[in-house]
Amino acid sequence: MMGYDMMDGMMSVFPVIFFVAFAAVLGLILVQVVRSAQTWHHNNQSPRLTVPAAVVAKRTEVSGGTPVGANGGGVHASTWYYVTFEVRSGDRMELSVAGKEYGMLAEGDIGMLTFQGTRYLSFERR
Repeated sequence: MMGYDMMDGMMSVFPVIFFVAFAAVLGLILVQVVRSAQTWHHNNQSPRLTVPAAVVAKRTEVSGGTPVGANGGGVHASTWYYVTFEVRSGDRMELSVAGKEYGMLAEGDIGMLTFQGTRYLSFERR
């Protein structure tokens, strides 16, 4: 009879734990959505600038790589591409770029960088 009472207690605690975990995950998702909206708004309010710049570094970030489907029928990974530009003042900024743009840029390239806030728009080599 003692074991039954313990199981009964765990069953009454489970819904509370489930709700707290669900609320935490939902809260994290909402925080990310709000941050993304704020960044989007900030970028839209920023002026479009075109300045002389040099490509000083490139990097990628990969996430995922876990098997997808039955029997590991594939691997899904996401890759983000970043390029660091240096402007005449010596300031550096790392901007996220599309994979195609990433492949076209090389460290040491010099040209005109066009950006808006933290949003990369284009880079024209000289």
